[in-house]
Amino acid sequence: MSEPRDYNQELKDGDNVAKEKYAYSFDFDVMHPYMIRSFEPFFRQGNLLELGSYQGQFTQRFLDHFHDITCVDASDEAIRDAQQKLGKRVQFVNATFEEAVLPRRYDNIVLTHVLEHLDDPVRVLKRINDDWLAENGRFFLVCPNANAPSRQIAVKMGLISHNSAVTPAEAEHGHRRTYTLDALERDAAAAGLKVVHRSGIFFKALANFQWDRLLQTDIISKEYLEGCYKVGQQYPDLCSSIFLMCERGGKK
Repeated sequence: MSEPRDYNQELKDGDNVAKEKYAYSFDFDVMHPYMIRSFEPFFRQGNLLELGSYQGQFTQRFLDHFHDITCVDASDEAIRDAQQKLGKRVQFVNATFEEAVLPRRYDNIVLTHVLEHLDDPVRVLKRINDDWLAENGRFFLVCPNANAPSRQIAVKMGLISHNSAVTPAEAEHGHRRTYTLDALERDAAAAGLKVVHRSGIFFKALANFQWDRLLQTDIISKEYLEGCYKVGQQYPDLCSSIFLMCERGGKK
């Protein structure tokens, strides 16, 4: 039997030599806005369910688009931080996705940089398809990309063994796997979801900690960031994150 997971501990910054962070400024300041931009054309009118809200930084960006938002997170500490930030504008449920009991279906469901943490990702995707996604709803699924150039470079440098490896620092933060686009679509299809759109978000040749340092300088311009986003639309397999927009399929 596997050890019980400490979801609060998994969110803390690492104690390893590299002091690996759970989230970087690159995530908050670059990836979050571009994720919203990638999602916007597909939003349905109605409510939103965010699965895995962390401390509410990404949730906050949905407030301009939805008035009815529910968030589910397994970490009670993360929910307390998010509640302090967002107040009563968002309803929070402290539960694992496997055990969460939700009262209704949702027109939009978001799961970003979370699926790679789950012990049984297909089981959770099946719950989304069978129990939570509205008949005409949209599901927005984003995961870090195993084939991002930054990871491929790390392999060539001998820092990780192969593109889809889970590093010790990633494992410390609860990662169970690293997805490629085809593997992500495989799991979505296995859960019964219908993949309508597939893409990548932001071309990325540098590691997150390198981006954080560059973002503090004038080396990176808004135009350069925009260029990386547009190149990512052309070459999704070379992006920081991979993105599937799904609709409800038949039960499996």
